[in-house]
Amino acid sequence: MSRFWNEKTRNIEPYVAGEQPKPGQKIIKLNTNENPYPASPNVRKVLDDVNILDLARYPETSSQIVREELAKVLGVTPEQVFCGNGSDEVLAFSFQAFFESGKEAAPLLIPDISYSFYPVYAELYNIPVKRIPLKEDFSIDVGAFCEEKGGGVAFANPNAPTSLLMELSDVEKILQANPDHVVLVDEAYAAFSGVTARTLLPKYRNLLVTGTLSKSHSLAGLRLGFAVGDPELIEGLCRIRDSFNSYPVDRIAQGIAATAIADDAWVMDNVSKICATRDRVAEELKKRGWIVPESKTNFLFASPKGAPAEAIYTKLREKGILVRYFNKPRISEYLRITIGTDEEMDALLKAVDEIAGGN
Repeated sequence: MSRFWNEKTRNIEPYVAGEQPKPGQKIIKLNTNENPYPASPNVRKVLDDVNILDLARYPETSSQIVREELAKVLGVTPEQVFCGNGSDEVLAFSFQAFFESGKEAAPLLIPDISYSFYPVYAELYNIPVKRIPLKEDFSIDVGAFCEEKGGGVAFANPNAPTSLLMELSDVEKILQANPDHVVLVDEAYAAFSGVTARTLLPKYRNLLVTGTLSKSHSLAGLRLGFAVGDPELIEGLCRIRDSFNSYPVDRIAQGIAATAIADDAWVMDNVSKICATRDRVAEELKKRGWIVPESKTNFLFASPKGAPAEAIYTKLREKGILVRYFNKPRISEYLRITIGTDEEMDALLKAVDEIAGGN
């Protein structure tokens, strides 16, 4: 611990990302919910056409070309779209823009099991939090989110790491119960569910929906996230962005993102392949006695049979297969398994049989 750290730095518990392989290491990477298929082939031309002289100039601040393409695909106007350096940055800006800080502030309501960056942001920005326990089946307790009086709401839908989808009728109940505060719906995995809260935007000015190109568009290495909401909310995000970094999305990233978004057919074909593999592997794991809740994401949240989850995680790692293990209450007997290619998932199933026994 450095003696130069301030109190916030000493006391905060940072977000812990999934393990990244070392350069040259041959592994099957199923631990960070990336897309196993390449981005649109049209991206190659963008890279080939990069003019290095352009890099001497700052990028356009609002990511206008990306916002225009997103608006076409999402069925909104460019004025309803905000872009940032990955959805993590967009979420961070959202926490700063819409949720009050200080001990006397009404708490932000979040699920007790969800994306683990939410409590990190809250601590970093001094936002009080009230964690609402998930139900026994890991579904979000909609009634509790409607009954509690808070200063805003944030949750992922489908939720992570549980992979479960909340119906839009329940999202709407939460919106109606919190008319004076922002309800942030993190839709990082919505492409794999076929359900989006964006359809509720015309009715609710307090709704902010965030998304990412990392999962569905195969651009995790690019870092491009977005938010969609009422122009008033987007203006709030712009005020925070321009108080921190007016140029969060670089020139090359803007060109690549706009091109990848425009090739929606390519994106949806990859999404369809992932969903088909997801459902097949879920059934295979169930045949082996695993507990696998119905996933509406690009990963499975599965409780093993035949050996403890941590032991299977460790032995899979020894075999060169990375999955995610969370040593936390209620979910310590579950693994989060990203959906890879069919070949990668068959290798996983074979390794699971060797470790914990097959059918």
